[in-house]
Amino acid sequence: MGNRNNFYVDIMSASPEVTGSCMYCTVRYPDSRFEHFFVDGGLFQEEDYSNLNSELLFNPKDVDFALVTHNHIDHTGRFPFLVKNGFNAKIYTSEDTQMLMPIALADTFRILNQRAKKSNTSPLYTESDVSRTIHMLSGYPYGETFRATENIRVTLFKNGHLIGASIILVQIDYYGYDSINLLFLGDYNNKNIFFDVPSLPEWVLRLPLTIVCESTYGDMDTSEIHEVFEDNIRVFFTKYSNGTVVLPVFSLGRSQEILKKLKVMQESSIISKEVPIYLDGKLTLQYTNLFLSHQLKSIEHDKNTFIPENLHFVSKDFRPYLWDDDNCKIIVSSSGMGSYGPAQTYIQQYLRRENALIHFTGYAAEGTIARQLYDAAEDSMVEFGGLTILKKARIKFTNEFSAHAKANELISFLKEPTNINLVLVTHGQTEVKKTFSKRVLLEVNPKDVGILSREYFFRMGSERLLKTLPTHFVM
Repeated sequence: MGNRNNFYVDIMSASPEVTGSCMYCTVRYPDSRFEHFFVDGGLFQEEDYSNLNSELLFNPKDVDFALVTHNHIDHTGRFPFLVKNGFNAKIYTSEDTQMLMPIALADTFRILNQRAKKSNTSPLYTESDVSRTIHMLSGYPYGETFRATENIRVTLFKNGHLIGASIILVQIDYYGYDSINLLFLGDYNNKNIFFDVPSLPEWVLRLPLTIVCESTYGDMDTSEIHEVFEDNIRVFFTKYSNGTVVLPVFSLGRSQEILKKLKVMQESSIISKEVPIYLDGKLTLQYTNLFLSHQLKSIEHDKNTFIPENLHFVSKDFRPYLWDDDNCKIIVSSSGMGSYGPAQTYIQQYLRRENALIHFTGYAAEGTIARQLYDAAEDSMVEFGGLTILKKARIKFTNEFSAHAKANELISFLKEPTNINLVLVTHGQTEVKKTFSKRVLLEVNPKDVGILSREYFFRMGSERLLKTLPTHFVM
């Protein structure tokens, strides 16, 4: 057995808080070779970090391959930018994510291009960069181990967060040495209404592991979730029989889940089947049609019935007719935080109307319209799209549809492996990451717990954490 300190992987995160997910890893082999890979390449969506979208923390030309946990823009949206700056290698992901990512990247480019034109700046990347990124994608089935390089094996496991989402196991081998095993949870959930989520196989749970764990809801347990969606809509329509409900949704997964929820509410007579439901958003409509086409392998066919009665797909030209229609209706539209897509226009139109309910269905990041409205007092003035609007609409929020596991569910997951060397906490607001890290240390008791950041690399060997290093020392 050689010197174990000559075989290690350095891990850091480009993301200060929730969005912009990107974990950069450098492997050092005993023969002095180095290999580099990263997991996810997401856009920063918090206003405070938007300037980081055009920044490079590592040289994309040096990277040997990349991995994608799932198809959300805060995990995929910067891939074309990295390609533009020299990344030219395989991007490994699940089969469904390989199918979904081209749709998302094309839509992201469209939005970024529109914003660049308005601000008279250059877009972050070009349509050609998107096309080249798509051609680098390589999809694999869940549970099938493949080699990303001669010394690095990768296995994807089903994750309930999203259609096509993966927990990714990376095993780094060198002859005569124990493997270094990294488990990237991505955005994790232990359930999904469209498919069953199996536990990790025993052979994985027995490995000595370094686990990279999200903490989006790391300060909240499932007992704190209150299911208010049905009651909020029922109460609203009782008071405003000609009212309009606007439901901002995330395009993939959440929009289809909300449609299924509305279908159940129709069947339970909570809402009338006579109330028209309108689905809007180019990306949302594309994903919904993909669900209905039965092309996505993750979805179990007996769980794919989600279309409510009286559903209408909305075209851009038809949208203004909805604004002028005073009849009772429900509008389901992307984006989930209200800052992109037609949802922002609907919010602007209905925010000033007393007989309107704007009901957000998920996480509200800092700097988004959802957070702005969350923080605004009732009947207050809000700045919106250059306008000052007196907020008369009812504004409601719920976290009952969250696609992220809560703290107690994450702790339960972390208790299953029998030999955890290190837990690295990421994807959470600063104080939440600290809170969750302490809980992991107390309840899971791994050898070490750290918080991934832009400031430090964690140097991990096959059996233990070797040291932490300032990023400027390694880069």
